[in-house]
Amino acid sequence: MSVDVSRTQAPTDPRGPGTHVAAPGDEGGSRGAARGGGAARRAELAAFLRSRRERITPEQVRLPRGSRRRTPGLRREEVAQLAAVGVTWYTWLEQARDIHVSPQVLDAVARALMLDGAERSHLFSLAGSVDPLPGTECTGVTEGMWQVLHQLSPFPAVVQNSRFDILAHNRVYGQLMCDLDALPKEDRNCMWLAFTHPEWRSRVVDLDNTARLMAAKFRASMAEHVAEPAWKALLARLSEASPEFREVWARHEVVRPSSNTKVFRHPQVGLLQLSATSLWTGPNPGPKVLAYTPVDEASRERLERLDRLVRREGARSVEPAPAGA
Repeated sequence: MSVDVSRTQAPTDPRGPGTHVAAPGDEGGSRGAARGGGAARRAELAAFLRSRRERITPEQVRLPRGSRRRTPGLRREEVAQLAAVGVTWYTWLEQARDIHVSPQVLDAVARALMLDGAERSHLFSLAGSVDPLPGTECTGVTEGMWQVLHQLSPFPAVVQNSRFDILAHNRVYGQLMCDLDALPKEDRNCMWLAFTHPEWRSRVVDLDNTARLMAAKFRASMAEHVAEPAWKALLARLSEASPEFREVWARHEVVRPSSNTKVFRHPQVGLLQLSATSLWTGPNPGPKVLAYTPVDEASRERLERLDRLVRREGARSVEPAPAGA
Protein backbone atom coordinates (compact mmCIF):
# COMPACT_ATOMS: atom_id res chain seq x y z
CA MET A 1 0.00 0.00 0.00
CA SER A 2 1.10 3.61 -0.29
CA VAL A 3 2.08 5.99 2.47
CA ASP A 4 0.10 9.18 3.13
CA VAL A 5 2.45 12.08 3.78
CA SER A 6 -0.14 14.61 4.88
CA ARG A 7 1.40 14.69 8.36
CA THR A 8 4.27 17.01 9.16
CA GLN A 9 6.19 14.56 11.37
CA ALA A 10 7.91 11.51 9.96
CA PRO A 11 7.66 8.23 11.86
CA THR A 12 10.62 7.04 13.92
CA ASP A 13 11.08 4.07 11.59
CA PRO A 14 10.08 4.99 8.01
CA ARG A 15 9.78 1.28 7.21
CA GLY A 16 7.67 0.41 10.26
CA PRO A 17 4.68 -1.96 10.37
CA GLY A 18 1.99 -1.27 7.80
CA THR A 19 4.24 0.85 5.59
CA HIS A 20 5.12 -0.27 2.09
CA VAL A 21 7.61 1.50 -0.10
CA ALA A 22 8.01 -0.05 -3.54
CA ALA A 23 11.56 -1.03 -4.41
CA PRO A 24 13.05 -0.77 -7.91
CA GLY A 25 12.14 -3.84 -9.91
CA ASP A 26 9.14 -4.59 -7.69
CA GLU A 27 6.89 -4.49 -10.74
CA GLY A 28 5.62 -7.83 -11.82
CA GLY A 29 2.72 -9.73 -13.34
CA SER A 30 -0.19 -7.92 -14.93
CA ARG A 31 0.47 -4.78 -12.86
CA GLY A 32 3.98 -4.26 -14.19
CA ALA A 33 3.10 -1.82 -16.97
CA ALA A 34 0.94 0.38 -14.75
CA ARG A 35 3.55 0.39 -12.01
CA GLY A 36 6.24 1.13 -14.57
CA GLY A 37 4.36 4.22 -15.68
CA GLY A 38 4.00 5.31 -12.10
CA ALA A 39 7.72 4.77 -11.51
CA ALA A 40 8.57 6.94 -14.51
CA ARG A 41 6.35 9.73 -13.24
CA ARG A 42 7.82 9.49 -9.75
CA ALA A 43 11.32 9.66 -11.21
CA GLU A 44 10.38 12.76 -13.18
CA LEU A 45 8.87 14.32 -10.05
CA ALA A 46 12.03 13.57 -8.08
CA ALA A 47 14.25 15.12 -10.75
CA PHE A 48 12.00 18.18 -10.99
CA LEU A 49 12.09 18.75 -7.22
CA ARG A 50 15.87 18.44 -7.13
CA SER A 51 16.26 20.94 -9.96
CA ARG A 52 13.97 23.46 -8.28
CA ARG A 53 15.69 23.02 -4.92
CA GLU A 54 19.15 23.50 -6.38
CA ARG A 55 18.30 26.81 -8.03
CA ILE A 56 17.28 28.56 -4.77
CA THR A 57 20.04 30.16 -2.69
CA PRO A 58 19.81 30.25 1.12
CA GLU A 59 19.80 34.03 0.96
CA GLN A 60 16.58 34.02 -1.08
CA VAL A 61 14.71 32.32 1.76
CA ARG A 62 16.64 34.05 4.55
CA LEU A 63 18.61 31.02 5.67
CA PRO A 64 22.30 31.16 6.71
CA ARG A 65 24.69 29.93 4.06
CA GLY A 66 27.38 28.65 6.41
CA SER A 67 31.04 28.11 5.54
CA ARG A 68 30.90 24.40 4.63
CA ARG A 69 28.00 24.31 2.21
CA ARG A 70 28.68 22.13 -0.81
CA THR A 71 25.11 21.47 -1.94
CA PRO A 72 24.03 23.75 -4.80
CA GLY A 73 21.00 25.67 -3.63
CA LEU A 74 19.08 24.41 -0.63
CA ARG A 75 19.51 21.17 1.29
CA ARG A 76 16.62 18.72 1.54
CA GLU A 77 16.18 19.39 5.24
CA GLU A 78 15.95 23.12 4.54
CA VAL A 79 13.13 22.61 2.03
CA ALA A 80 11.36 20.39 4.56
CA GLN A 81 11.76 23.09 7.21
CA LEU A 82 10.41 25.81 4.94
CA ALA A 83 7.46 23.64 3.92
CA ALA A 84 6.83 22.47 7.51
CA VAL A 85 6.87 18.81 6.49
CA GLY A 86 8.93 15.89 7.76
CA VAL A 87 12.47 15.55 6.38
CA THR A 88 11.88 11.83 5.73
CA TRP A 89 8.75 12.53 3.67
CA TYR A 90 10.51 15.10 1.51
CA THR A 91 13.55 12.87 1.08
CA TRP A 92 11.31 10.05 -0.11
CA LEU A 93 9.82 12.37 -2.72
CA GLU A 94 13.29 13.12 -4.12
CA GLN A 95 14.12 9.41 -4.03
CA ALA A 96 11.08 8.62 -6.21
CA ARG A 97 9.58 6.39 -3.51
CA ASP A 98 6.07 4.99 -4.02
CA ILE A 99 4.25 7.31 -1.61
CA HIS A 100 1.02 9.30 -1.75
CA VAL A 101 1.31 13.03 -1.08
CA SER A 102 -1.67 15.12 0.00
CA PRO A 103 -2.52 18.35 -1.89
CA GLN A 104 -1.76 20.30 1.30
CA VAL A 105 1.82 18.97 1.40
CA LEU A 106 2.31 19.68 -2.30
CA ASP A 107 1.03 23.22 -1.76
CA ALA A 108 3.54 23.74 1.06
CA VAL A 109 6.41 22.33 -1.04
CA ALA A 110 5.42 24.54 -4.00
CA ARG A 111 5.54 27.62 -1.78
CA ALA A 112 8.85 26.59 -0.20
CA LEU A 113 10.42 26.10 -3.64
CA MET A 114 8.97 29.40 -4.90
CA LEU A 115 7.34 27.77 -7.91
CA ASP A 116 5.62 29.94 -10.47
CA GLY A 117 2.22 29.06 -11.94
CA ALA A 118 3.51 26.75 -14.67
CA GLU A 119 5.93 24.98 -12.33
CA ARG A 120 3.23 24.53 -9.70
CA SER A 121 0.87 22.99 -12.26
CA HIS A 122 3.66 20.66 -13.38
CA LEU A 123 4.30 19.58 -9.79
CA PHE A 124 0.68 18.63 -9.16
CA SER A 125 0.42 16.84 -12.51
CA LEU A 126 3.50 14.72 -11.79
CA ALA A 127 2.16 13.91 -8.33
CA GLY A 128 -1.22 12.89 -9.78
CA SER A 129 -3.03 15.37 -7.56
CA VAL A 130 -5.50 18.22 -8.03
CA ASP A 131 -4.18 21.67 -7.19
CA PRO A 132 -6.48 23.31 -4.59
CA LEU A 133 -5.24 26.71 -5.77
CA PRO A 134 -5.28 26.72 -9.59
CA GLY A 135 -2.72 29.07 -11.05
CA THR A 136 -4.96 30.41 -13.80
CA GLU A 137 -7.64 31.83 -11.52
CA CYS A 138 -7.86 32.80 -7.88
CA THR A 139 -9.73 30.23 -5.82
CA GLY A 140 -13.28 31.35 -5.06
CA VAL A 141 -13.11 34.49 -7.25
CA THR A 142 -15.75 34.31 -9.96
CA GLU A 143 -16.04 36.54 -13.01
CA GLY A 144 -18.96 38.26 -11.30
CA MET A 145 -16.80 38.99 -8.26
CA TRP A 146 -14.13 40.52 -10.48
CA GLN A 147 -16.77 42.84 -11.96
CA VAL A 148 -17.95 43.84 -8.48
CA LEU A 149 -14.39 44.69 -7.43
CA HIS A 150 -13.83 46.94 -10.41
CA GLN A 151 -17.24 48.60 -10.08
CA LEU A 152 -16.30 49.63 -6.53
CA SER A 153 -13.61 52.02 -7.83
CA PRO A 154 -12.57 54.57 -6.66
CA PHE A 155 -13.01 52.67 -3.40
CA PRO A 156 -10.13 50.21 -2.82
CA ALA A 157 -11.39 46.61 -2.65
CA VAL A 158 -9.70 43.24 -2.25
CA VAL A 159 -10.70 39.60 -1.87
CA GLN A 160 -8.85 37.89 0.98
CA ASN A 161 -9.06 34.49 2.59
CA SER A 162 -8.72 33.90 6.32
CA ARG A 163 -4.94 33.48 5.92
CA PHE A 164 -4.72 37.08 4.57
CA ASP A 165 -3.78 35.88 1.07
CA ILE A 166 -4.73 38.47 -1.55
CA LEU A 167 -6.86 36.54 -4.05
CA ALA A 168 -8.00 39.47 -6.20
CA HIS A 169 -8.08 43.28 -6.04
CA ASN A 170 -9.17 46.29 -8.05
CA ARG A 171 -6.76 48.81 -9.51
CA VAL A 172 -7.05 51.33 -6.65
CA TYR A 173 -6.24 48.76 -3.98
CA GLY A 174 -3.38 47.59 -6.20
CA GLN A 175 -1.71 50.99 -5.72
CA LEU A 176 -2.95 51.85 -2.21
CA MET A 177 -0.08 50.23 -0.28
CA CYS A 178 2.45 49.38 -3.00
CA ASP A 179 2.45 48.11 -6.58
CA LEU A 180 0.85 44.74 -5.86
CA ASP A 181 1.09 43.53 -9.45
CA ALA A 182 4.87 43.85 -9.27
CA LEU A 183 5.10 41.38 -6.38
CA PRO A 184 5.56 37.63 -6.81
CA LYS A 185 2.39 35.71 -6.04
CA GLU A 186 3.85 34.07 -2.95
CA ASP A 187 4.36 37.54 -1.39
CA ARG A 188 0.78 38.73 -1.96
CA ASN A 189 -0.26 38.16 1.63
CA CYS A 190 -1.17 41.04 3.93
CA MET A 191 0.51 39.49 6.96
CA TRP A 192 3.74 39.03 5.05
CA LEU A 193 3.62 42.55 3.64
CA ALA A 194 2.71 44.18 6.97
CA PHE A 195 5.77 42.71 8.68
CA THR A 196 8.37 42.63 5.88
CA HIS A 197 7.62 45.03 3.02
CA PRO A 198 9.13 48.51 3.66
CA GLU A 199 6.87 50.42 1.28
CA TRP A 200 3.70 48.72 2.55
CA ARG A 201 4.71 49.40 6.15
CA SER A 202 5.55 53.04 5.45
CA ARG A 203 1.98 53.74 4.29
CA VAL A 204 0.28 52.48 7.47
CA VAL A 205 0.03 55.42 9.88
CA ASP A 206 -0.45 53.36 13.08
CA LEU A 207 1.81 50.49 12.09
CA ASP A 208 2.50 49.00 15.52
CA ASN A 209 -1.15 48.70 16.48
CA THR A 210 -2.20 47.53 13.02
CA ALA A 211 0.45 44.79 12.93
CA ARG A 212 -0.46 43.64 16.43
CA LEU A 213 -4.17 43.38 15.54
CA MET A 214 -3.41 41.53 12.31
CA ALA A 215 -1.30 38.97 14.18
CA ALA A 216 -4.10 38.51 16.72
CA LYS A 217 -6.67 37.97 13.94
CA PHE A 218 -4.32 35.56 12.21
CA ARG A 219 -3.93 33.53 15.41
CA ALA A 220 -7.72 33.39 15.87
CA SER A 221 -8.21 32.19 12.30
CA MET A 222 -5.37 29.68 12.51
CA ALA A 223 -7.07 27.78 15.34
CA GLU A 224 -9.18 25.98 12.72
CA HIS A 225 -6.18 25.34 10.43
CA VAL A 226 -3.36 24.70 12.89
CA ALA A 227 -2.27 21.41 11.28
CA GLU A 228 -2.45 22.60 7.66
CA PRO A 229 0.95 22.90 5.93
CA ALA A 230 0.17 26.17 4.14
CA TRP A 231 -0.66 27.90 7.43
CA LYS A 232 2.37 26.42 9.16
CA ALA A 233 4.60 27.42 6.25
CA LEU A 234 3.44 31.05 6.40
CA LEU A 235 3.94 31.12 10.18
CA ALA A 236 7.45 29.70 9.83
CA ARG A 237 8.28 32.16 7.05
CA LEU A 238 7.10 35.14 9.10
CA SER A 239 8.92 33.94 12.21
CA GLU A 240 12.14 33.54 10.27
CA ALA A 241 11.93 36.89 8.48
CA SER A 242 10.61 39.27 11.16
CA PRO A 243 11.82 39.69 14.77
CA GLU A 244 8.87 42.05 15.22
CA PHE A 245 6.47 39.29 14.26
CA ARG A 246 8.12 36.83 16.65
CA GLU A 247 7.73 39.31 19.51
CA VAL A 248 4.06 40.02 18.69
CA TRP A 249 3.25 36.35 18.13
CA ALA A 250 4.67 35.40 21.52
CA ARG A 251 1.95 37.49 23.22
CA HIS A 252 -0.74 34.96 22.18
CA GLU A 253 -3.29 37.70 21.62
CA VAL A 254 -6.53 36.74 19.89
CA VAL A 255 -9.22 38.94 18.36
CA ARG A 256 -12.00 38.26 15.88
CA PRO A 257 -12.26 40.15 12.56
CA SER A 258 -14.10 43.45 12.83
CA SER A 259 -14.67 46.57 10.76
CA ASN A 260 -12.71 49.65 11.79
CA THR A 261 -11.16 52.85 10.52
CA LYS A 262 -7.71 52.67 8.98
CA VAL A 263 -5.41 55.56 8.16
CA PHE A 264 -2.93 55.37 5.28
CA ARG A 265 -0.37 57.87 4.04
CA HIS A 266 -0.09 57.55 0.27
CA PRO A 267 2.98 59.30 -1.19
CA GLN A 268 1.07 60.63 -4.21
CA VAL A 269 -2.32 61.68 -2.84
CA GLY A 270 -1.72 62.18 0.86
CA LEU A 271 -3.54 61.07 4.02
CA LEU A 272 -6.48 58.67 3.59
CA GLN A 273 -8.94 57.88 6.40
CA LEU A 274 -10.90 54.83 5.34
CA SER A 275 -13.53 52.61 6.90
CA ALA A 276 -12.95 48.89 6.28
CA THR A 277 -16.05 46.78 5.62
CA SER A 278 -15.96 42.99 5.22
CA LEU A 279 -18.43 41.29 2.89
CA TRP A 280 -18.28 37.50 3.23
CA THR A 281 -18.47 35.55 -0.03
CA GLY A 282 -19.21 32.24 1.69
CA PRO A 283 -19.44 30.64 5.12
CA ASN A 284 -17.51 32.59 7.71
CA PRO A 285 -14.48 32.59 7.88
CA GLY A 286 -14.04 31.90 4.18
CA PRO A 287 -12.98 34.39 1.50
CA LYS A 288 -14.30 37.91 1.90
CA VAL A 289 -14.43 41.16 0.00
CA LEU A 290 -12.75 43.89 2.02
CA ALA A 291 -13.84 47.34 0.80
CA TYR A 292 -12.46 50.68 2.01
CA THR A 293 -14.78 53.70 2.00
CA PRO A 294 -13.76 57.27 2.89
CA VAL A 295 -14.79 58.65 6.27
CA ASP A 296 -14.49 62.30 5.21
CA GLU A 297 -14.72 64.40 2.07
CA ALA A 298 -10.97 64.98 1.86
CA SER A 299 -10.34 61.23 1.76
CA ARG A 300 -13.03 60.79 -0.88
CA GLU A 301 -11.43 63.42 -3.10
CA ARG A 302 -8.01 61.84 -2.65
CA LEU A 303 -9.32 58.37 -3.52
CA GLU A 304 -10.89 59.80 -6.66
CA ARG A 305 -7.59 61.44 -7.53
CA LEU A 306 -5.74 58.17 -7.00
CA ASP A 307 -8.22 56.37 -9.23
CA ARG A 308 -7.72 58.94 -11.99
CA LEU A 309 -3.95 58.70 -11.68
CA VAL A 310 -3.97 54.92 -11.81
CA ARG A 311 -6.20 54.98 -14.89
CA ARG A 312 -4.04 57.55 -16.65
CA GLU A 313 -0.63 56.21 -15.77
CA GLY A 314 -1.42 52.53 -16.09
CA ALA A 315 -0.79 51.85 -12.39
CA ARG A 316 2.85 52.96 -12.58
CA SER A 317 4.26 56.41 -11.83
CA VAL A 318 2.00 59.19 -10.54
CA GLU A 319 2.40 62.79 -9.47
CA PRO A 320 3.50 63.92 -6.00
CA ALA A 321 0.87 64.85 -3.44
CA PRO A 322 0.01 68.54 -3.16
CA ALA A 323 1.71 70.44 -0.34
CA GLY A 324 -0.04 70.09 3.01
CA ALA A 325 -1.95 66.93 2.06
